[in-house]
Amino acid sequence: MTQIKRIAVIGGGIVGATAAFYLSQKNYEVAIYDDGVGQATSAAAGIICPWLSQRRNKEWYQLASKGAAFYPQLMRDLNEPLNDSDIYQQVGTLVFKKKPSLLKKLEQLALKRLETAPEIGEISLLSPKEIKAKFPLYGSEESALFASGGARVDGSLLTKKLIDQAKSNGAHYYPEKITLSQTNSTEYLISSATKERTYDTVVLAVGAWLPELLEPLDLAVDIRPQKGQLVQLHLHEDMSQWPVIMPDGEKDIIPFANGKIVVGATHENDGGYDLTATKEKLDLMLEEAIELAPGLKNATITGIRVGTRAYTSDFAPFFGAVPGYPNLFTASGLGSSGLTSGPLIGHMLSQIISGESTDLPLSNYPVEHYIKKR
Repeated sequence: MTQIKRIAVIGGGIVGATAAFYLSQKNYEVAIYDDGVGQATSAAAGIICPWLSQRRNKEWYQLASKGAAFYPQLMRDLNEPLNDSDIYQQVGTLVFKKKPSLLKKLEQLALKRLETAPEIGEISLLSPKEIKAKFPLYGSEESALFASGGARVDGSLLTKKLIDQAKSNGAHYYPEKITLSQTNSTEYLISSATKERTYDTVVLAVGAWLPELLEPLDLAVDIRPQKGQLVQLHLHEDMSQWPVIMPDGEKDIIPFANGKIVVGATHENDGGYDLTATKEKLDLMLEEAIELAPGLKNATITGIRVGTRAYTSDFAPFFGAVPGYPNLFTASGLGSSGLTSGPLIGHMLSQIISGESTDLPLSNYPVEHYIKKR
């Protein structure tokens, strides 16, 4: 087998940044390309707690739960402290349901999953008073399920650290939009406005933009875009140990250290690739959050982020080799669980390229079901 030497990673979001980081630790020449437009990671809320999801797809749950369990290893590999980090911290997750019976059902599911996923931590039903003790902004009379192993992650800080570490390992970073073509059976041409380079291995981690990138190779991709918007707020509070909040819906509340708190994100199937912030959507999202946590009324808006998620028609992710194209690899369709499963997928792509066995069987996430010749 020919030694792979020149690798291009297209996309600097969570999958591409992780793949580039691990590949840069090996004896490869790694280049990262990212034009910074619409990246899903930058507009992802940042809750790591897949065990309390009620999605029934077993392959998705296996990927997400193993992705959550992978985070401590990733932090160690980045020399990032586990107990005091702005990037990732296990602070616990509070999950709400509309009815007490549904909350009890969720508790039973969590206890069953705890048998195979000790990362969930301690599970308990908390009263409104107990919730307020953990999350002082709370102002409702609902109970919630608490899982101590739930975590928060700042996707933009994480991808920055991964790319910075990859660069310190010798990787090159190009903030450019590119096109992909095949020069011969063993090489690919990456073209930008300023240069052209050939690579013998390419990783496509561009999420919802995968169909556009693969069009020159006459490949059709089962991917649709979904717009996501979130709001970043600031409060004069020490929120470093506050848990993350998952209301009954899609508008999560994630407190960070230094007074930063994130509310989001929207799930807009009709938004396509539009990256324009829309005031009415953001106002509605904030109103719903304030209803649960009235203390947010005193917060100052410090930023708005908009990104585009990638979904397949059956909502399942895929990753691995592109059939018929030697040393061309990809991952997409992660949807709103990209921050949870993305690092593990990036790590597995590096394992495939290095000829190592992967953390999960690739046959459960087949690329050929979603990418086909036109």
